[in-house]
Amino acid sequence: MNYSEAVREITEIIPDFENELAENTPQNSYSVIRIFTERIKSMVRQNDRHILFKSLQKMDKIYTNGDMTLKNAVEGIFIYSLDNFTAFCGGEYRKVIFSHISKELQQTYSRQIYNHGI
Repeated sequence: MNYSEAVREITEIIPDFENELAENTPQNSYSVIRIFTERIKSMVRQNDRHILFKSLQKMDKIYTNGDMTLKNAVEGIFIYSLDNFTAFCGGEYRKVIFSHISKELQQTYSRQIYNHGI
């Protein structure tokens, strides 16, 4: 999957995503994941669980099926941002969010967090 296919995947659950992306240049894997991550952050803050959980599943699909650039973008933007946008969540809500992230992404998160600064 390349970034154009990822945009189509995301647009299935967030219909206006493509319009938001069109406002930003350049359009590439990193901008797609950055904007999608911002939308997920907003969903967490608004406690919009239905779309949030679908979005987390899409992020997993993009990571699993994405080309190397998409994988790197997910690791460098989404995974790195998880602590930031779950920091102010209650413990239970944070657990629920992480329970909707694939084991592979959770392992990537753990590896990134525990290896940071080494």
